[in-house]
Amino acid sequence: MRETLEKIRESALQQIQSVGEILGLEQIRIRYLGKKGELTAVLRGMGALPAEERPKIGELANRVRADIEEAIAARQRREQAAALEKRLKEERLDVTMPGTPVPAGHLHPLTRVQRQLEDIFIGMGFSIEEGPEVELDYYNFQALNIPENHPARDTQDTFYITDNILLRSQTSAVQARAMERSKPPIRIISPGRVYRSDALDATHSPLFHQLEGLVVDRGITMGDLKGTLEIFAGKMFGEGTRIRFRPHHFPFTEPSAEVDISCYVCGGKGCSLCKGEGWIEILGAGMVHPFVLSNCGIDPEVYSGFAFGMGIERIAMKVYSIDDIRLFYENDGRFLEQF
Repeated sequence: MRETLEKIRESALQQIQSVGEILGLEQIRIRYLGKKGELTAVLRGMGALPAEERPKIGELANRVRADIEEAIAARQRREQAAALEKRLKEERLDVTMPGTPVPAGHLHPLTRVQRQLEDIFIGMGFSIEEGPEVELDYYNFQALNIPENHPARDTQDTFYITDNILLRSQTSAVQARAMERSKPPIRIISPGRVYRSDALDATHSPLFHQLEGLVVDRGITMGDLKGTLEIFAGKMFGEGTRIRFRPHHFPFTEPSAEVDISCYVCGGKGCSLCKGEGWIEILGAGMVHPFVLSNCGIDPEVYSGFAFGMGIERIAMKVYSIDDIRLFYENDGRFLEQF
């Protein structure tokens, strides 16, 4: 048995030195040291040896195992060092070379316009108010003086989830919540997404963005509304931009007006942008209806206010001369990289 162990050691060490690849070392380990390996088979036969021989043979077998394991480990270290050296030569990195530039993204044009609008009104003392996009019928319609039989409640215009829950069709719902929760003076803007059941085309989308404003305090007049919007128009579209009011009807304001700005391309002379009219419709506005103030717990005999609302997509389309609203949502890098 002693000769067998010596032969196993000699054979194993020779194969370890001559094996061509590091994966072959595992095969050698299994062949000699595995559960069914040659050394293990010899050790299982030690029971047949005389008692006085067993310690010596056991000691020799342990040395043989240790020699084989150390030879395998040494060969693995040599192979790993050689592989590392090869990689360092092949993958040499010149730290003085400039790195590969990583393309940086930028704000979406709608986000750019929204933030610009927010900065303008924050500069005039407004604060930003947010509210839920999944809204109650009460805040979206009832509190705003829109009765149950009003056309805006039709399922063709509004996404209803239940009879009482819907996707908000206007950020005016935020104004109702703010008036109900806070006492005057109130001066807020409420930007955000709104939803209407419109077919998608060049000028309509079932999802779009609005920014609405609200001021409620003692002695607020139509003159305050006009002055605020003149400042907004000048900062957004350029100094010297004029505005005009055209009579209109909104259920939640009285009196109400559509607001136009003088064309910032032709200065009011008439061009393709303003379709020769010299004016561009930009938003709706008016004095907060007394019923709306009462619905929200504010005494209309003491307080008055004005409100206005604009579509952020409409502003962006005017600012960037875009003629199709769908371009904002198609995620086409060729379009977005222009802004």
